[in-house]
Amino acid sequence: MSTPGITVERDKEHGTAVVTLDRADRHNALTLDMARRLGEVWRGFRYEDEVRAIVVTGAGGRAFCTGIDRTAAADVPQPSSPYTIDDPLVAIGPKANDLWKPVVAAVEGMACGGAFYLLGEAEFLVAGEGAEFFDPHTTYGMVSAFETIHMAQRMPFGEVARMALMGTAERISARRAYETGLVSELTPTGEALAAARHAAAVIAGYPTEAVQGTVRALWSAKEAARAQALAHAPHLVTLGNLPPERQAELFTRRGGGHRIR
Repeated sequence: MSTPGITVERDKEHGTAVVTLDRADRHNALTLDMARRLGEVWRGFRYEDEVRAIVVTGAGGRAFCTGIDRTAAADVPQPSSPYTIDDPLVAIGPKANDLWKPVVAAVEGMACGGAFYLLGEAEFLVAGEGAEFFDPHTTYGMVSAFETIHMAQRMPFGEVARMALMGTAERISARRAYETGLVSELTPTGEALAAARHAAAVIAGYPTEAVQGTVRALWSAKEAARAQALAHAPHLVTLGNLPPERQAELFTRRGGGHRIR
């Protein structure tokens, strides 16, 4: 099954599926249609008993995902209230769609900004050595709220703070991400998907009730704090973001290189 920008491949023999962000020419940046379809894909998996573990990845090798396409973001109308925001990415992850089957993320190339909505709701990450993680929000006058909250569940506080506050000035290497616990397995470049598929097949081979119960137990350990933090995110974004025209100006002015650590 495939839809524009999203490809789903099922492996019936091993009880797994691979969800691919398939927009390599745009570094797998998400359109509004892709965001909606991701929610539909995750919800659909709840009814597919033959799919017991899932891998999410990006096409092309240059990027896992670079967040929402800036053109698409401009098309989202916003309420005037400073206490809410319509965020098209808020429900692109499996947990936001009540899917408790294990999800493994396979990351090659760049993963930044809105990619963390997906990575934050995977059980664990496998990354190729060439992968890089960064959060550009502050550079362009935007609050990093949802992304930072998701990553705060996975990385030491100081590492999340540094990534969010340094913006585009710094990228976290796959090696550093592995050292700090964001990535659970590091592979040679180009081999993350194969390793993630292997892990998913192993998990899918176990009794599904035990696996899903374990997934729920793991998330229950942090869900209260996570839910409370995410509840604050919409009005922090609304109050802290620069107007769209100022963001566009900064985006045009602030290009250039990035330091990798």
